[in-house]
Parts: sequence; C-alpha cells; structure tokens
Amino acid sequence: MVKILYFGVLRDRLGRDSEQLDWVGGTTADLLQQLRSRGAEWEAALAPEQVFRLVVNQQMAYGDVVVPDGAEVGILPPVTGG
Repeated sequence: MVKILYFGVLRDRLGRDSEQLDWVGGTTADLLQQLRSRGAEWEAALAPEQVFRLVVNQQMAYGDVVVPDGAEVGILPPVTGG
C-alpha cells in the first residue's frame, strides 16, 4: 500500500487530495502507469509531456526511482507565482 497526495491543479482535476493505493512494488514510472490506466482524465492529467514533480517519502524523485511499500508519494504540478 502507498499513500498518494495530489496537489494544486492535479487535486482539482482528479477530484481528490489523497488516496491509499494497493501497491505490489515498482518504480515511479510503474506507479504513474497504474494511475494513467484509470481512464482518459487520468491519462491526460498525468501524461508524460505534462510537467510535474514526484516526491517519495518527502524526498524529490529524480528520474525513475523505487517506490517502497508503505511510501508516501506526492504529485506536484508546476507552481507559478509572482
């Protein structure tokens, strides 16, 4: 099981701020593919060309990293400000 946190526009677009997800193990790429398989809205929101960051157990994930069982994964869209 992993806990996924959604932030910003992803939270609004996907209609949730967090969830628990059954997880057999794998990498951040595997996790994103599992989420994308939920349907068109998920596929569009988490498409490879979209810009967002993944945080695994409060550590920024660079590239494809292992997501251990029990992890907390944050998906953060780009932040704009001024």
